[in-house]
Amino acid sequence: MKNSFKIAVVFVLGMMLAGCKKEEKSPSYHKGDLTIFTDESFQSVTEALADGYMINYPETRIKVETKKEDLGLLELLSGNAKVVVMSRNLKPDEIKTYEDRTDLKFLPSKFAADAVVFVVPKDSPKESISMEEINDGLLSDNKEFIFDGTNSSNLNFVAEKLNKEPKSLKFSIIPGNQKIIEELGKYPDKIGVIGLNTFSRPYDKTSEKLREMVKVLPVKYKGKLYNADFEGLRTMEYPFTRVLYFLINEGNFNIANGFIRFSCTHLGQKIVQKEGLQPYNVYKREVQMR
Repeated sequence: MKNSFKIAVVFVLGMMLAGCKKEEKSPSYHKGDLTIFTDESFQSVTEALADGYMINYPETRIKVETKKEDLGLLELLSGNAKVVVMSRNLKPDEIKTYEDRTDLKFLPSKFAADAVVFVVPKDSPKESISMEEINDGLLSDNKEFIFDGTNSSNLNFVAEKLNKEPKSLKFSIIPGNQKIIEELGKYPDKIGVIGLNTFSRPYDKTSEKLREMVKVLPVKYKGKLYNADFEGLRTMEYPFTRVLYFLINEGNFNIANGFIRFSCTHLGQKIVQKEGLQPYNVYKREVQMR
């Protein structure tokens, strides 16, 4: 009887130890590795949030990898990514594909208001641009607008705003938002199209240098000029304001969901604000989503 009792105790202890070891190896929101795919246009804010998360959870290692918006989405749908950053609205068939492949409801985690802006060299006589000019210019063989490439967030968003397919637009390409700014002076008759987060950080020396090289054009819409400043983003009145959001492929509360929750908390939203973007949740009562 005593031997049977000892065997039972040893068995139970063994099971408990095995359970503990298994628990130690299980994923967690506060330790582990995560790769986030983001379009280069919002690389800076994504990296800032990743740095903030790793400071709060030192056992986590987050890598931010740049990939054109559409290609990042494909990585998520194919199971090669846990988190991607998006700005354009998904089409109904894309939402269905997302839900079918991830077994998750389509619930975008919105965390910032960014913008697509139109820039010209600092010495350009041009002071503003109208929606009509943008629409007509993107249908012209002159290709006066310069984008950072196909499949990019900037091209996708402008096409969506104009109710057109990206493939129907005509434009020039200089790879990279920063490159567009640096090389725009060589093409005085062209207009660069970049993401605001490229140089939105108020006290960053690189951002300051880039801002000094170009002039951001207010957009004329229905007879009124709108700027891509805090007020224009907060009220969503600037016509090319876009909301950045995370999409995930993770069902449990592990590092991907932990990172998203952090990004949407007060601390994460303060990081967004320091990036020169409009926080989505800190001022949720004031943000008017249309």
